[in-house]
Amino acid sequence: MHIGILTGGGDCPGLNAVIRAVTKALINECGARVTGIERGFLGLLERRVRPLGRREVSGILHLGGTILGTHNRADPFRYFGAGGADCSAQVMDYVRELGLDALVVIGGDGSMSIAHRFQELGLPVVGVPKTIDNDLMHTDRTFGFDSAVAVVTDAIERLETTAHSHGRVMIVETMGRYSGWIALEAGIAGAADVILLPELPYDIEAVAQHCRERETAQGYTVICIAEGAHPVGGSLQVQAHLPDSPDPLRLGGIGTVLQQQLQPLLSSEVRSVQLGHVQRGGSPTAFDRVLATRFGYHAAQLVAQRRFGCMVALAGDRCTEVPLADVAGRNRTVPPDHPLLQAARGLGVCLG
Repeated sequence: MHIGILTGGGDCPGLNAVIRAVTKALINECGARVTGIERGFLGLLERRVRPLGRREVSGILHLGGTILGTHNRADPFRYFGAGGADCSAQVMDYVRELGLDALVVIGGDGSMSIAHRFQELGLPVVGVPKTIDNDLMHTDRTFGFDSAVAVVTDAIERLETTAHSHGRVMIVETMGRYSGWIALEAGIAGAADVILLPELPYDIEAVAQHCRERETAQGYTVICIAEGAHPVGGSLQVQAHLPDSPDPLRLGGIGTVLQQQLQPLLSSEVRSVQLGHVQRGGSPTAFDRVLATRFGYHAAQLVAQRRFGCMVALAGDRCTEVPLADVAGRNRTVPPDHPLLQAARGLGVCLG
C-alpha cells in the first residue's frame, strides 16, 4: 500500500503526533509506503511531497505545528492560484501518478469537506479531526482543543492577578468563530466572572450590572469572550473580508468593542487583551498527545481495513468513525442546555 498524509487548515498542537502515529502504524502493521504531502492540499497542486519513514517521524510527538506544513485556503475545487477555478482533476491526475492507494486528511470542517468531495471522485480517504475550536460534528473531542484551553486558562489566571491589583475589568478575547467551546471551558477553568459566547448574544447592561456588583464586592472583574460573540441585535466583529478563503469573514476585536461599550458604564478601568494565534502555538498537552496518537492509530487501522469515506471520532472514551458526509460543512456549537452552561450559571457566572 502507498498512503499519503496531509495536514490542512489552521495549525494546532498535536498534528505531528497524528503524523507519527499514522506513519508508524502503517509501516509496522501493514508494511505500507507513506508519503507526506506538504502545505495541505496545496502540495497536491504544486507537486510537493516527501517520503515519511520511521526516522522522519521520530522525535516529533511533542512538537507543536506540523512538519508537513499546512495551508488554510488551498481548496482544489476553488483554487485561489487559478482565479477560483476547479483544479480537482489536476489533483486526481497527480494522485494517480504518485500511485497513492489512499489519503489520510488531518484537518477541520473545511478539510473534511474537501476530503469528502475527493472521496466522491474516487480517491479513498480517511479523515482525522483537528481543530482548537472543538466544533466538528459527531466527535466529543478534537485534538488541539485541550492545548488551546490550557493556554487561555493560563492567560486568564495571569490577568486575574493584575485585575485584582489595579481594581480593573480585564477582558480576554479567545478564538471561537461560531462555537464558544474554548471560551466556555477556559473561562470555567480560569474562574472568569463573565463568559460570553457566540451562541448566547449578550446584553451589555446585564454585563455592566454584573461588573458593578463586583466593583463593590470584589473590586475587579475578569471577562472571557469568544471572538464570535456579539450583543443582542448586533453583528459579528469583522476585521477583514477574504473572498478566496473557505470562510471569507476574518473575525476579531470584539474584546475591544466590549471594552468601549463597558467603560462609560463603570467606575473601574476596563482593559482588553486579544490572545490570537498564541492559542495555536506551542507543544500539545499530555491529553492531546494521547488523543492525537489514538486518532492516528485508528486512522491507520481504517486504512488497513480499507474502510474509507469516514472520519475518526471520539465517542465517550472510545475511538470510532463517522461518515465524512455527516461531518462536511457542519459545525458543533454549544447547546443552550449544556451542563457546563448550567454549572456556570449555578456558580454565579454571568453569561450575558
